[in-house]
Amino acid sequence: MSSLSVNHLLGIKYITKADIELILETAKNFKEVINRPIKKVPSLRDITIANLFFENSTRTKLSFELAQKRLSADTINFAASSSSVKKGETLVDTVNNILAMKVDMVVMRHAHPGASVFLAKKVKAKIINAGDGAHEHPTQALLDAFSIQENLGSIKGKKIVIVGDILHSRVALSNIFCLQKLGAEVMVCGPQTLLPKYIESLGVKVELNLKKALNWCDAANMLRIQLERQDIKFFPSLREYTMMYGLNMEMLDSLSKRILIMHPGPINRGIEITSEVADSDQSIILDQVENGVAVRMAVMFLLAGRMN
Repeated sequence: MSSLSVNHLLGIKYITKADIELILETAKNFKEVINRPIKKVPSLRDITIANLFFENSTRTKLSFELAQKRLSADTINFAASSSSVKKGETLVDTVNNILAMKVDMVVMRHAHPGASVFLAKKVKAKIINAGDGAHEHPTQALLDAFSIQENLGSIKGKKIVIVGDILHSRVALSNIFCLQKLGAEVMVCGPQTLLPKYIESLGVKVELNLKKALNWCDAANMLRIQLERQDIKFFPSLREYTMMYGLNMEMLDSLSKRILIMHPGPINRGIEITSEVADSDQSIILDQVENGVAVRMAVMFLLAGRMN
């Protein structure tokens, strides 16, 4: 298979295992490109991409922008905080106005779950979901899978635990879908109050004890506590959360085997993981950042190949 089965990347839920494998294989080639002295290829020279970020983002936005530059695409950047959305313009009108400038592809982050799915039905451009509310963040799951595959050789049969604020995390949901499609066993671990009630229906294991979860897994993805999405208190204090679910070097060293440590960022150092763990040789956090550019290049390149 050399092309995707979809016209947009709206979520991992909507793509096939073959799509994921094609993206990861393509990303491998682009990773070689971005490690060359000349890091640019003319693959998307005639494509114009709009980055629409209705929600704050640093790493994802920079990663997409850099990926676009590496592919020689023309880009326009849009920040909702300084736009006509503030004057009451609708999402569809905003995007259609941008598309009237002959834009081929839209990378969008939005606070509302399903915003990219809604938009894909309304406009004539390729849509890439760069995170919608607490729903999905497909490119993060793809770069996480790429990073695990690169470090463990394969994902099939591997045991991956996702730790922390599962309830408010779009990364967790996309990771669960992606890892399961690739044949991994997935476990979630965190306080009961931060685990969605439906979580077991997704076919994941649930563990409330961090030490047990870490002893079970081959890789642990430590999620950020999403304080900005929490309108009520889900645990007594950050100090108490850290005592129960924070990962320090002492705990890492006490495990019966070496495991990979991952984090989608930004890291709250000293809360989810200590600086010592984040900077240790078991951490692949910076690999994830580098791989994000290659994976996003692959996604945009493959979607551009489906231009009508």
